[in-house]
Amino acid sequence: MFNFLINKLKAHPRKIVFTEGADPRILEASALLLSGNFLTPVLVGNPEQIRGIAEKTGFNIRGAEIIDPDTFPEMEKMVQTLVELRRGKMTEEDCRKNLKRGNYFGTMLVKMGYADALLGGATYSTADTVRPALQIVKTKPGSKIVSSVFILVRPSATGDAEVLAMADCAINIKPSEDDLVEIALQTAETAKIFGIDPKIAFLSYSTFGSGKGEDVDKMRNACAKAKAAAPDLSIDGEMQFDTAVSPKVAQTKCAQSTVAGHANTFIFPDINAGNIGYKIAQRLGGFDAYGPILQGLNAPINDLSRGCNAQEVYSMAIITAGLLND
Repeated sequence: MFNFLINKLKAHPRKIVFTEGADPRILEASALLLSGNFLTPVLVGNPEQIRGIAEKTGFNIRGAEIIDPDTFPEMEKMVQTLVELRRGKMTEEDCRKNLKRGNYFGTMLVKMGYADALLGGATYSTADTVRPALQIVKTKPGSKIVSSVFILVRPSATGDAEVLAMADCAINIKPSEDDLVEIALQTAETAKIFGIDPKIAFLSYSTFGSGKGEDVDKMRNACAKAKAAAPDLSIDGEMQFDTAVSPKVAQTKCAQSTVAGHANTFIFPDINAGNIGYKIAQRLGGFDAYGPILQGLNAPINDLSRGCNAQEVYSMAIITAGLLND
């Protein structure tokens, strides 16, 4: 999967903003990226501080761009652009204050074309990464919400990795039927980028009416709407997880379904189920989990865990930039 994305980036080199440029984990990941010569890090922060930390920690960041909000020559232009974007919601003073912060400044670098993608959250909360993205980059045409997906990867003895997509595990707490439709369609597009031919299961505690209740109705109705919206995709549900992944169980419960028993893209009813589900796969199923990958934004912007390590930053940088079209 990563070889595919790296080759894609080598063919179309990109720039990615790191909003916390002085963080040692970011610097180590940047050094790894620069050694591969396929993605240029743009580090937000004070150049002397960043270079000093890099030298002290032994990370070679020659070739990275370092941009300091305090000395950025186009700051006045950036302020006025943000004032226009946030007209009636932020004063000019508010805009100037926010652009001193790496999350807002970095997002504006993407908006104004100085970089192609952004990765933040090594020290910022998810909300502090997502908020400026929604306010500045905004959602794609046709998208009403931003959602998230985790890509789960499990190596096999034959060398072919098993790759799954699970959504929404991090952003939408209690998605509506229409939200679930959009989450499913967004996730299908992301899955394709990672080489998954999406077979989408709308998950529930019920399989095709075996259980009753509002939650079952929501998943059944959302599935029907998704099928109508994207008849070219393989979508089915509502179904239980064992039905979705086990051909034997699927044959017993719903032999007519072409998705049941072969699903690789899972739509959860809410964030509780999604978050628990992907972590079970990660901790007990032997999958590596990459994400949350944000979907529905006008540019690739992703959030790191504050407990991340440099290898995770490196992987998420490749994933984030790899979301760009050629």
